[in-house]
Amino acid sequence: MENADTATIDALVTAVYETISGPAGPRDWERERRLFAPGARLVPTQKRPEVGAAADVLDVEGFIASRGPFFAANDFFEWEVARQTFQFGNMAQVLSAYEARRRPEDREPLWRGINAFQLYSDGRRWWIVSIVWDNERPGNPMPEWARSAP
Repeated sequence: MENADTATIDALVTAVYETISGPAGPRDWERERRLFAPGARLVPTQKRPEVGAAADVLDVEGFIASRGPFFAANDFFEWEVARQTFQFGNMAQVLSAYEARRRPEDREPLWRGINAFQLYSDGRRWWIVSIVWDNERPGNPMPEWARSAP
């Protein structure tokens, strides 16, 4: 077993949220790197008026470079509020609904969305192969299963 972060699907998903959450300042990027398989991709999707929709396809280093300055300058906390897991053998698809806030005690989230994790196990640990995500917005509401408790 590699470590506690990669022993189970639950531990791996929890570790992802923990690595990006915290007060303004650097994140534990070495921990983040250990969660992902070689060649893994992080894919934020978004609506863009000029093209309809778009996806940025990043490797782990690209994600760190693009998001690191924001995390360094801003308090940011994101956590899971609901999950659906589908596992078959050594692979898993996890749909993880999240909420983001500047401070954990803030009443209203900055945004909500869903991460789609693709995972595999090599028999010793779980690896993230990719994460694709989108945020809630007008015309793209959170599905019923993904809404947090009031």
